[in-house]
Amino acid sequence: MSPLVWSEEQQLLRETARAFLDAHAPVDALRQLRDAGDADGFSRPLWHEMSRLGWAGIPFAERYGGAGLGWSEVGVLMRECGRTLAATPMLASCGQGGSLVELAGSEAQREAWLPALCAGEALWSAALQEGPHHAPTRVHTRARRVRGGWRLRGSKHFALDAHAADFVVVVARTAGEPESPDGLGLFVVERDAPGFRAERRCYVDGRGAADLVLDDVDVADDAVLGEADGGVPALERTIDRSTAMLCAEMLGGLESAFERTLAYLGVRRQFGVPIGSFQALQHRAALMFIEQELCRSVVLEALHALDGGRDDAAACVSVAKAQLDDAVRLIGNEAVQMHGGIGVTDEADIGLFLKRFRVQERTLGDARYHRDRFAQLGGY
Repeated sequence: MSPLVWSEEQQLLRETARAFLDAHAPVDALRQLRDAGDADGFSRPLWHEMSRLGWAGIPFAERYGGAGLGWSEVGVLMRECGRTLAATPMLASCGQGGSLVELAGSEAQREAWLPALCAGEALWSAALQEGPHHAPTRVHTRARRVRGGWRLRGSKHFALDAHAADFVVVVARTAGEPESPDGLGLFVVERDAPGFRAERRCYVDGRGAADLVLDDVDVADDAVLGEADGGVPALERTIDRSTAMLCAEMLGGLESAFERTLAYLGVRRQFGVPIGSFQALQHRAALMFIEQELCRSVVLEALHALDGGRDDAAACVSVAKAQLDDAVRLIGNEAVQMHGGIGVTDEADIGLFLKRFRVQERTLGDARYHRDRFAQLGGY
């Protein structure tokens, strides 16, 4: 089936998710979490309800308590979450931590950890980044062999929802220089491990990530996912999956921002007529529509490529992220400008979309990073 055509199951999932999120996670729920200074940055009761509906286990096999569906179905959910700016740990827990366990873990590890993740009983995250820019193989954090396991020392930054996670998969170097793509391992660290500290950083959009300190944190051999120096293949695939999820969320956000802007153009009046009747604004809205449709195509193609295990899946993901970054900047800016002065007030929802877009642009690599990656994948 073409990736641009919804299956009957995907359409039902979309309708169910939209009804649930409209009722339980409207845009104002994010504002309330932010104003309350919520320590997690998301509602745990809401996440438990989402997990009860099966959302946390969508891409994982049924034998682990999942639904056995694909990343396209995960994208359906993320797109709907983006429409209401729903604050959930789905990207961190399902797309990063859970994906690494599934791809790199042994069967015993998957059986031990994935059922609780799928049930929403345990939250996962991944500590990938160490600097201000996305560079997944630029790793200084070290793992050295000790009796019975490994000892981790270093720091990580911008680990999504890691302050609230029960388990964090830490990317650490077992060999090689800091810039080398070789010698990277994946180590599962429990939140209460001695020497492990997670400090939440609140982003401008109200969501959160954590800075992590690993001060001689000991992990056992059975907490290593795969070979201690062979984590890169699973890491790369996980980053592609989570980036595609992020793109789907961005797509839902820009669609909602565009719809809200069109509605405002129809009700805001100047000189006795709706401002949507002004040709200059119509031209700008037409450009926003074109960008939205292009984004829809590249996101669905990227998810379809991941589900099909295609050789060009990584390239499709980078195309999608570069395009979405450009589009959310254009549509976010235009949406606020067309709302006028009210668009920059906290009472107007459209400003929350702009703030979310700014954070998403920098998450998992910006447009420049993904254009460079696309060129490298093509041999340039």
